[in-house]
Amino acid sequence: MTLQAILTHPRLKLFLALSRTPHGIIDIATPMLAALLCLGHFPPPTTILLGIITVFAGYTAVYALNDLVDYRTDREKVRAGGYEDGEDYIDGVLVRHPLAKGVLSLPEGIVWAGGWALVAMVGAWLLNPVCLAVFLVGGLLEVVYCLLWRVTPFRALINGIVKTLGSVAAVYAVNPQPSMVFLITLFLWIFFWEIGGQNIPNDWTDIEEDRRFNAKTIPVKLGLRRAGLLSLVCLVAAFFLTFLTLWISPLVFGAIHLIAAAGLGIWLLLLPAMRLVETNDRSQAMTLFNRASHFPLSMFAVVLVRLLFL
Repeated sequence: MTLQAILTHPRLKLFLALSRTPHGIIDIATPMLAALLCLGHFPPPTTILLGIITVFAGYTAVYALNDLVDYRTDREKVRAGGYEDGEDYIDGVLVRHPLAKGVLSLPEGIVWAGGWALVAMVGAWLLNPVCLAVFLVGGLLEVVYCLLWRVTPFRALINGIVKTLGSVAAVYAVNPQPSMVFLITLFLWIFFWEIGGQNIPNDWTDIEEDRRFNAKTIPVKLGLRRAGLLSLVCLVAAFFLTFLTLWISPLVFGAIHLIAAAGLGIWLLLLPAMRLVETNDRSQAMTLFNRASHFPLSMFAVVLVRLLFL
């Protein structure tokens, strides 16, 4: 079987859907961005290659773990007619929740997630044992986050922490003794971006199902207007933390880079968040989620331009 046949095989697409791979590939840019901002230059080629493999494996495993832990609740949602697929939603490009829909079996999902987790653990250990510890903590917190679905909306804080840990691990992969000021600033930057641009709008898109099943999410508990305002506040904080992170980084950024960062932050974060507050509309929540998902990738591009050309 050729490589092209393997990559286009229908069963492989189901496994990629389980790990939300289109979103995961975009997410890989976040730890790579963190590593470059911390180091101020490119790491050795072997570190880059091992880092990419490890990060991909880690995201693939953790996204699949989310569906494994949520298997029963997702099945309930599917039976009630939830989780419709749609190309206007980045997580719906492939089949949403293939385990819950019965197109993948639970043992298949466990083997898939476990295999990628093993790859991630080996890669993390080779990069820095601290990275392995961070990955294991992230996996544990992801399980806790899923189990709190019907318990408290404050589980969003755990989700924010989980999303930052990939970047924290990337920092330790290239610098065993990073600046704590940089690490804390980076943590807050990714944390507020995740809460405002990912967690709240993602839960917003599932609000009808969440209400039906008595889920404790921010949109359900606070209401749409206050959830939208909280999302905007978090993204305003993320916007300003962008420049603080760039300032603390060993890299020196010129006016053109800062203008680009400002434009990207306004276009991908602030404008869609303000429209969401104005309209309280589900489609605007999808737009915010999709645009915000590309913010770390766009900032990674800015840093690459700085390193390669200026």
